[in-house]
Amino acid sequence: MMQYSQRACPVSSDPEVMYILLPSLKTTSAGAMWIQPEEVLLVGALWVWERANPFFILQRRRGHGRGGGLSGLLVGTLDVVLDSSARVAPYRILLQTSDSQIYWNIACGSSRKEITEHWDWLESNLLQTISIFDNDEDVTTFVKGKISGLIAEENRLKPGAEQEEDCGKFREAELKMRRLFGMPDEEKLVNYYSCSYWKGRVPRQGWLYLSVNHLCFYSFLLGKEVSLVVPWTEVTQLEKNATLLFPESVRVSTRHTEHFFSMFLNINDTFKLMEQLANMAMRQLLDNEAFAADCSLPRPGKTLKNVSALKRDLDARAKNERYRAMFRLVQDERLDGHTDCTLWTPFAKMHVVGQLFISNNYICFNSREEDLCQLIIPLREVSIVEKADSSSVLPCPVSISTKNKMNFLFANLKDRDFLVQRISDFLQRTPDSAWGNSSPLSLIGPSVSSNVPSSSSGGSQSDHRGRQYHPGLPTASQSLLQLYYQDTPEDLGPKAMKEKMKEESWNIHFSEFGRGVCMYRTSRTRELVLNGIPECLRGELWLLFSGAQNEMVTHPGYYGDLVEQAMGRCSLATEEIERDLHRSMPEHRAFQNETGITALRRVLTAYAHRNPCIGYCQAMNIVTSVLLLYCTEEEAFWLLVALCERMLPDYYNTRVVGALVDQGVFEELTRAFLPLLYEHMQELGVISTISLSWFLTLFLSVMPFDSAVLLVDCFFYEGIKVIFQVALTVLHDNMDALLFCSDEGEAMTILGRYLDNVVNKQTVAPPIPHLHALLTSGDVPPPEIDVFDLIKSSYEKFGSLRSDVIEQMRFKQRLKVIQSLEDTAKRSVVRAMMTESAFSIDELEDLFCLFKSKHMTSCYWGSSSSAAERHDPSLPYLEQYHIDLAQFSQLFSSLTPWVCGSHTPSLSARLFRLLDQNQDGLVNFKEFVTGLSGMSHGDMMEKLKLLYKLHLPPALCPEEAESALEATHFFTKDKPRESLFLSDPDSLHQQEVTIGEEGKDAAGDSEERKEEKVKDYRYYLRMWAKEKEPKSETIKDLPRMNQEQFIELCKTLYNMFSEEPLEQQLYHSIATVASLLLRIGEVGKKFNNGTKKIETVGAQAPPPSQREEGPGESRLCEALADAHLEPQPLHTSDEEAKDDMSLSSYSVGSSGSLQCKDMADDSALIGGEQRQGNALDVDWSITFEQVLASLLTEPPLVDYFERKVDIQSKIVSCKTQRAVERQISSTSDQEVPQQSV
Repeated sequence: MMQYSQRACPVSSDPEVMYILLPSLKTTSAGAMWIQPEEVLLVGALWVWERANPFFILQRRRGHGRGGGLSGLLVGTLDVVLDSSARVAPYRILLQTSDSQIYWNIACGSSRKEITEHWDWLESNLLQTISIFDNDEDVTTFVKGKISGLIAEENRLKPGAEQEEDCGKFREAELKMRRLFGMPDEEKLVNYYSCSYWKGRVPRQGWLYLSVNHLCFYSFLLGKEVSLVVPWTEVTQLEKNATLLFPESVRVSTRHTEHFFSMFLNINDTFKLMEQLANMAMRQLLDNEAFAADCSLPRPGKTLKNVSALKRDLDARAKNERYRAMFRLVQDERLDGHTDCTLWTPFAKMHVVGQLFISNNYICFNSREEDLCQLIIPLREVSIVEKADSSSVLPCPVSISTKNKMNFLFANLKDRDFLVQRISDFLQRTPDSAWGNSSPLSLIGPSVSSNVPSSSSGGSQSDHRGRQYHPGLPTASQSLLQLYYQDTPEDLGPKAMKEKMKEESWNIHFSEFGRGVCMYRTSRTRELVLNGIPECLRGELWLLFSGAQNEMVTHPGYYGDLVEQAMGRCSLATEEIERDLHRSMPEHRAFQNETGITALRRVLTAYAHRNPCIGYCQAMNIVTSVLLLYCTEEEAFWLLVALCERMLPDYYNTRVVGALVDQGVFEELTRAFLPLLYEHMQELGVISTISLSWFLTLFLSVMPFDSAVLLVDCFFYEGIKVIFQVALTVLHDNMDALLFCSDEGEAMTILGRYLDNVVNKQTVAPPIPHLHALLTSGDVPPPEIDVFDLIKSSYEKFGSLRSDVIEQMRFKQRLKVIQSLEDTAKRSVVRAMMTESAFSIDELEDLFCLFKSKHMTSCYWGSSSSAAERHDPSLPYLEQYHIDLAQFSQLFSSLTPWVCGSHTPSLSARLFRLLDQNQDGLVNFKEFVTGLSGMSHGDMMEKLKLLYKLHLPPALCPEEAESALEATHFFTKDKPRESLFLSDPDSLHQQEVTIGEEGKDAAGDSEERKEEKVKDYRYYLRMWAKEKEPKSETIKDLPRMNQEQFIELCKTLYNMFSEEPLEQQLYHSIATVASLLLRIGEVGKKFNNGTKKIETVGAQAPPPSQREEGPGESRLCEALADAHLEPQPLHTSDEEAKDDMSLSSYSVGSSGSLQCKDMADDSALIGGEQRQGNALDVDWSITFEQVLASLLTEPPLVDYFERKVDIQSKIVSCKTQRAVERQISSTSDQEVPQQSV
């Protein structure tokens, strides 16, 4: 039966509706929505009437909201357990007519406020209109049509989203998921299932919600609620098992716990979807690619019950992946449909039963019996598609002819007409030219394709001059073996004759089964491959079996243009390529000269430019050098593309994840097939050591070349399973010796000696010395192993391996490997930050998890910057993940010890700007921890320096500083100049003079030492090294603070102590310090005006390091004396303090308390005489030393800034904050008065 997805017809509405224009409802909240009208028979059993009019009823679910008692608990339990529409929305609106007993559900909502918006719209827009209808049936038809129109209009107006295809029940389920678990609209539900969650030994029946990024479960049974949210990125293991305790259950494991789910209606379908979602999450961790829905999927012919568009998308993706893997097709090939049929095989004179697959560029056939027959027909090769005459022998046949005169006859097609029409449609879209109207460089990405000319296939002969790659190059038309052995005299020995026989066998095969892409692939083809591909046909058949030929034919000139763009560019990949070029098969004659080296350089550089995510990885040079021996440059390039992107996925990225995954699969296979050896090898740790080099280079680096290349033949035909088979055979053949090994070195010696002596006795090529060390023991030569015997033995012993089983095992290992790599990255980050922060190991690990969680959230819930900008795997782990200002503010407000109420967002924005040194709008983990560590575990000096910097540029932006100009004055209002909060100015003066003298003395000693040094080369080397060292910042390096910045600092301090037990004492201390600093600024202004009259008013005050010392300090004393500032006693009683407060300019009322809101109202702190409006003093400034000295005079402030903060409690509360937000959101419904009916 043909299985195709067809587009649905648009919903038609009643014609009468078209004549009545009604205003549409504005965009509603996510919690309520219109739904396609559904019949409701029982309207009062489990519902309470809230409002009613002659046509509509607003109902509330019994037990929701106010009270409910036992009936509410029972109804809540039924809502969770039973599959009814009531289980989702606690509010609904029904359409009723007087003559009918049938009601229609037209809207639902999660809160009273949301459903009331819909109710008000109905009353104001529909109620009066439908009252003029004479017939109740017309009322029902009109309202149903209007609601359907509203739904269609809402879907059409959704920005950037495809029109909704989901049924009403599914949309309700998605709405409930977001409400229960606090998910935003960006979180898309894929499917939901009824199941039991085992909490302890008690199963809780409820609903499992599988969204794109989370696994969620909710249950409510007799008043007991269970809510669970597990991000897919945290899943470490996913298993389907059956035990006595958990019958046929799914186990979901994370780093810290395990969850068991059972009693599924269809556990296999559920588990497959879980696997797919978890695999997508691992891909997100690996390359930071967020899920993107496929908007090009055709719509279903009818609405599928409880199946979302995303579920269809994921099902289609899974089918596409299986289809592409089965026939080795390119990544963008999409399956359109498949059907059962028979294929006439002229070589066997019989009809073969199988399935026919149709995609946008190919017609493929696969027999039901494995290896009986497989066929791939590119549409570019098709010349004629026609319906043949039906008969009892050949019912409903279709004949397909190709341009190379091959004819294929398919029969038993149940929907032949539709099939022929689909093929015809695809043929019309198939371009006549190779590229069509689009550039093949769309595969690369915008950064590369925009620079690569979408031109022709290399240009004419006149364009060859100056090009790095052109058809005139020797390697453009010949392989390296053809170049270097073309003049060799013909060998007529027995080996050469056997090679000729192989060639003849293949020629006979071509004559019977066809040649090229459309060749019949049968069990006979496999036999010929296992016997060895002739060297003259090796390149052609590698291209055919790998699928690389299809890409090369459809992208002519692509490689040449890519080489022109890539060559000459310098990057990390090109540097690594240059380093490894001369290490690539140096024993082979072809790579002992510039021709082979240059060709290898071009291929590797072009691929690194094509795929920057991979770039270049060690072992790629070895594999590519072997490809160049048998293929031209362009063919070798496309074979490398097939290897890296399809046949060995993720093998050659920066962390060789694919090789590690297959290493885990190999360990699992060893445990299954060789259990005794597995346990012993695990103790020695040998498997993880040997398998990585075997898989990365396909045995090319550990086996003689002539033998290893036969394994490559099998690999291109069979895939990775043949590598597993041979690896298991190698262990099996050496099992007895390995069981007696006592250490890893001895086991490696045994395996190395074995592989070194795997020989190809049929090769006709000149012997190539194998540079892998010949590990022999004593003078006894090791026995030789024929590679053909090794391959044959691998199929006899382990030929039962299936590709689909290996893929299933790969998924399981991928979860383990990627999570292990993430744990390794976390440990590396923690070790690196231990020396740069005061946090403990546990605190750093928790902070990294929170930071990474914010980063991952931005990937799938949207952000101001793309995921590619936020994650660069080539950077150190400390700098790989980034967050923007919004996410930084969320973490800051949860973790900061400086809680400033409404002022906290401003403070977090300033800290973000201070940490964002490269001004890219992102902060990495190292910068984040540096800032947080200073606030939490720094000493008083470090905390005050950070607080001081937060009120200077670049942390303080000009917009914030300008807000101080509009502030009102707090200080010196009708206040005599004598009543100052200046605590012992003489001691302050003495401290500053002492600091200045110490600086002068230190500078003088330094100069004397410099003069004593001999100016030899060692001195200059030391000076150069000293300049290269990062200079530690001192308090004298901090710039001066002007009046606007000082006002912002005071605002921060006044908002910082609102939750402190000693709140009043701290406010009093801040008032004292602020007054003191204001007076110091006034005195400094007089001093600056007296000494710098020639300077322009408003110029930048010089930093402390540029100020004059010595005489300047004495002048400051004179200025203080001129101002008649008398020192006040350092210790005052509480009564005196209160009197001082009452005399000060802080008019705080009779209670003597100063509220932080006084400073939050953009108040201006103006010293000296009263200043109004925007007249801030541009000459006023203070230094950090003055701020520090003033704060040291107040013990409450000293105690506050010296106090250590328990960051662990804040981390715990930050982790639980999401659950609290969900709980608050679920109880925040706005209640409206209940109307009696």
